Amino acid sequence: MALSAHYDALETRAPQEREAALMAALPRQLAHAKQNAPGWARILKDVDAASIVSRAALAKLPVTRKSDLPELQKALPPLGGLNATPVEKMAKLFVSPGPVYDPEGQGKDWWRTARSLYAAGLRAGDLVLNSFAYHFTPAASMVEQGALAIGCTVVPGGTGQTEIQAAVIRDLRVNAFGGTPSFLKLIVEKADELKIDISPLKKAIVGAEYLPPVLRQAMAARGIRVLQLYATADIGLLAYESATPQGALTEGMILDEALILEIVRPGTGQPVPEGEVGEVVVTSMNPDYPLIRFGTGDLSAILAGASPCGRTNTRIKGWLGRADQTTKVRAMFVTPKQVGEVLRRHQEVLKARLVVEGETGNDRMTLKCEVRERPGGLAEAIVASIRDVTKLRGEVELVAPGTLPNDGKVIEDARKYG
Repeated sequence: MALSAHYDALETRAPQEREAALMAALPRQLAHAKQNAPGWARILKDVDAASIVSRAALAKLPVTRKSDLPELQKALPPLGGLNATPVEKMAKLFVSPGPVYDPEGQGKDWWRTARSLYAAGLRAGDLVLNSFAYHFTPAASMVEQGALAIGCTVVPGGTGQTEIQAAVIRDLRVNAFGGTPSFLKLIVEKADELKIDISPLKKAIVGAEYLPPVLRQAMAARGIRVLQLYATADIGLLAYESATPQGALTEGMILDEALILEIVRPGTGQPVPEGEVGEVVVTSMNPDYPLIRFGTGDLSAILAGASPCGRTNTRIKGWLGRADQTTKVRAMFVTPKQVGEVLRRHQEVLKARLVVEGETGNDRMTLKCEVRERPGGLAEAIVASIRDVTKLRGEVELVAPGTLPNDGKVIEDARKYG
């Protein structure tokens, strides 16, 4: 199945045209957020919105992380004052673990997922079984809105009842699926067990969990093409998989058009070089719920070069783990933010990784620091900073640039348990 068509002309813009449009929209979005959202008015109180017209300027603004939302929302319920549209004018409010409350505004394809579904091959007239959860969380609403925007018809399956879902595919001749990879697998296995013919099913858009390559291959062998979307309950669509005009899956995921992406060193707001793994930080142009330098807590990296699918936006490697690597050492928490503070005090350090080793109750911390030059007394000064910032003893090992793994880890727990 060739997937050569694009959802709209935005996907094939010249990269410099897209960047110019985003940088022009950025100061307007900041001014809008400051004027209409009291939470952002506080966070950005010292920021001149009109002056933030470049990535360098944006990188100086504070990062507000997903992990901050529960406390922000407790202090200023229900949404921490981060919403520019009043709650009573929103369409829905969702509940994520934490709890964290997430809004959905009015309007067509508010989560912007239609683009990802279109890239997965969904077209007007398709019949989509939406097996994401309809209970509290927004995943089902995201897929439903995107499918309706394309012109699909949706069967709201939700989770569970695999026998009924398999029968629905057979009876209604459902040709597309939206849900988690593991639930798609369960439906297929139930259909095989009960000898239910689900051969009409040809397309699947999956997300919310890891997609094992072996599962994708097994579905392809049955004639079901599986592509992924990457979305969160606060941002909506972040990125999505695509295919070449010949139908071959392309590497990585394409960034959505309405976002400014940064990859930053975990625990800091400092962007990392292209290709280095770091935390996904996003600035959204959503007028209802503007999120400025929003740290998702996810790890990823930017892929160099243009996608062979013809889309010209930035590509990322997809989800590579979590950025919050907080660990407990000798009964005290050590965080990526603390490691970032040590680095801030010592500009000679290019990159660092705190390795925690030893047996339970006999922890040992070593901060491995990439440096180009080793001035006298540097290691001792860093040791003093570790003690000052973490209130714990730590050793320092100075290593050459490029020595540390490119996996986004700032803290590595290498202790033996059991």
